Amino acid sequence: MPGRSPSKQEQVLAGNDEAPRISRRRLLKGGLGLGAAALGLGPVGSLMAQAGTGLGISAGYGPLSPVADRATGLPLLQLPAGFEYVSFGWTGEEIAPGQACPGKHDGMGVVRAEGDIVTLVRNHEITEDPGGSFAPPSATYDPDCRGGTVTLRFDTARGAFVDARPSLSGTLVNCAGGTTPWGSWLSCEEIVLDQGQEVVVSGYPYTINRSHGFIFEVPGEGLSNAEPLLDMGQMKHEAACVDPRDGIVYLTEDHKPFAGFYRFIPKVPGELARGGRLQMLAAEGVRDLRTGRRAGERLRVRWVDINEPTRGRDADGGPGGLVRQGLANGGSAFIRLEGIVIADERVYFTSTSGGDAECGQLWAYHPRAGVLELVFESPGREVLDYPDNIIASPRGGLVICEDSGQPVQRLYGLDHAGGLFEFCRNNVVLDGHRGFSGDFRGDEWAGACFSPDGRWLFANVYAPGFTVAITGPWKAGLI
Repeated sequence: MPGRSPSKQEQVLAGNDEAPRISRRRLLKGGLGLGAAALGLGPVGSLMAQAGTGLGISAGYGPLSPVADRATGLPLLQLPAGFEYVSFGWTGEEIAPGQACPGKHDGMGVVRAEGDIVTLVRNHEITEDPGGSFAPPSATYDPDCRGGTVTLRFDTARGAFVDARPSLSGTLVNCAGGTTPWGSWLSCEEIVLDQGQEVVVSGYPYTINRSHGFIFEVPGEGLSNAEPLLDMGQMKHEAACVDPRDGIVYLTEDHKPFAGFYRFIPKVPGELARGGRLQMLAAEGVRDLRTGRRAGERLRVRWVDINEPTRGRDADGGPGGLVRQGLANGGSAFIRLEGIVIADERVYFTSTSGGDAECGQLWAYHPRAGVLELVFESPGREVLDYPDNIIASPRGGLVICEDSGQPVQRLYGLDHAGGLFEFCRNNVVLDGHRGFSGDFRGDEWAGACFSPDGRWLFANVYAPGFTVAITGPWKAGLI
């Protein structure tokens, strides 16, 4: 009797890059299908055609000027004419009886839409607050730790905040993450700590009761079970995205001087808790991708296994255990990988300080072709400085969050023709509002995401910590 032919999933686990075909209905069950929608975005492909010539500068939607917030009346943002916004979900607002909203608003995504009500899950990148979990015990991982997620609802018809509630806590440094096609949020810890470590952060000593450096899944409804997805690795996680065609999850690592680009091949697509295999990208013939590359360069890739995904600490006690495993197996080094998004059947991701000028790179991985391409490298701060989170819009452009040392942080747009432009500036200067005073214009943007209908762009101002919903004349189609 002839032996059984290996399944598509088994072929990928064995190193064959041919993507397994799974039920689209299965992956989209219960979710928004946002990942699948991204696959239909054509204009990002125009960037590929320009790779090698660099991006142009676009006028965008026009000059920016201060615009008053509909909620507070304060000019928190600078926007083009015709755009307006409302702030909500501020640090300190009540999210449960006796429980205030934590700060350090970071990654965020839309996980659910019912009628006019959109549900978002927002990360809180907290390390130094010793106050302990802000979520119920069933949604708490390590009780003495205060990182986690808050789930918010927004009414897109009224342009109004509805409510917020805790959905995961007891974690640390929840940085970015990503939505899934089945309607959940993957919240990523950007820290590596082992159980029993004593940590002193900002003068606060406490003992780590459980190891950290993992990904947690938060459902669109209800609470997270607060169980780490161990097979997805212990590292300084940044962001994640799921390819809706096969369920493979692509992961970025915010580590220096070396970082890896990873993929997680689940045993059962759409059921990440059942485990799988973690691998790191290896560009053929190139071990170091941090500098010395040129826009438009295309490299064949293969994938090397990470044999011990929960060994996040290296021999020196640092948080580079996984990237060092990957490098030892022939993987290629990036530096400080950040945002990630799927568009045009490619996986785009940023290296925030990569490139010869150390001002950022935009890479694209072609899963079907098994090719890595450098789409763009910033030649200097005056063009683009430290790109972080990225998101594809329903109209085909890209929104890029800036996290640099500049005195004013910006949201950039990347239009259909490959033109880069400023879309929004942080204009937050407070004098006692909600107990906050100071100049916050240099605080980073994070968590940019669109409502499914494309009418609202949501984003977070990291400190003092609030979310904005921006709407306006998108019909120009730039982003």
